[in-house]
Amino acid sequence: MRRVTLFDPRGNRMMVEVPTTPWERMRGLLGRDGLEPGRALLLERTRSVHTFGMRFPIRATLLDRDLRVVAVRRMRPGRLLFPRPRVRHVLECPGGADLQAGDVLRAAGFARTPGPG
Repeated sequence: MRRVTLFDPRGNRMMVEVPTTPWERMRGLLGRDGLEPGRALLLERTRSVHTFGMRFPIRATLLDRDLRVVAVRRMRPGRLLFPRPRVRHVLECPGGADLQAGDVLRAAGFARTPGPG
């Protein structure tokens, strides 16, 4: 997995894992008991996620191509989040993550994905 650092508008830092292979992407957070505060998983070029087989709830942070938070949804295990307009990436965060719609994340080590608006 590739690692990047994301900063929210309040100066908080998140250490983020980004799957680089189909297997890592398919596995996601399965098999883990949780996410530590300040950690997350970024699924690039995806518009929806599920929590089937997971053991803990997450906050699915939906990002546009400029890393602006479009929406944040709390997801318990066994749920499906349907695709949303304008979403280009999903950041899977621990339950207590403090991200809000409209926040713009700054990144170190992340290339923005080109695409329609």
